[in-house]
Amino acid sequence: MSKPRIKICCISSTEEAHLAIRCGASALGLVGKMPSGPGVITDEEIFAIAKAVPPPVATFLLTSETKSANIIGHYNRVQTNTIQIVDELSDRTYHEIRSALPHVKLVQVIHVIDEKSVTEACELAEMVDAILLDSGNPNLAVKELGGTGRVHNWELSRKIVENCGKPVFLAGGIKPGNVREAFEKVGPFGFDLCSSVRTDGKLDQEKLENFFSEVEKI
Repeated sequence: MSKPRIKICCISSTEEAHLAIRCGASALGLVGKMPSGPGVITDEEIFAIAKAVPPPVATFLLTSETKSANIIGHYNRVQTNTIQIVDELSDRTYHEIRSALPHVKLVQVIHVIDEKSVTEACELAEMVDAILLDSGNPNLAVKELGGTGRVHNWELSRKIVENCGKPVFLAGGIKPGNVREAFEKVGPFGFDLCSSVRTDGKLDQEKLENFFSEVEKI
């Protein structure tokens, strides 16, 4: 099995983007308007960062929009190369996004809560390019759609990796001390992390280097 790809989320500036890339990130998360959680920046900032990122690094727009027309509109304002849908897409109208944006990759977030999450992930995997497993809870009064820093049930995540048929990113409490265990237990295509490589909200070069050092040991 090849080494996992690493996505650094909650990028807030071109400086943070370049730091993450220098340390080894192959994808960056750019967080649009959210009901809760860290890392939110303006669409103008997302656009500027996305344009400063060299290929082949992927730029993920994290959007909380739930209707395809609104997601398409959000994308058109920021021009990333990937859309990460962090909530449930109304009526599962992925085909409308595909038709409007055929060159853009789609990643659906599944918040791993119970066995229903496994079923949902496998159903939605047929309509997107990748699945990202996180530890939020969209059922709360104020939705948690990411950035919790919590580990979820990796046994359920393993089932999704084994059965969904698409690349899977694992998020939720990933850090140097557990990344090897996570890789061995879940076997994801990649990892997605935010808070564990930050100090006072800012991307921390030493923490990044420590994390990538652990990934090299996998």
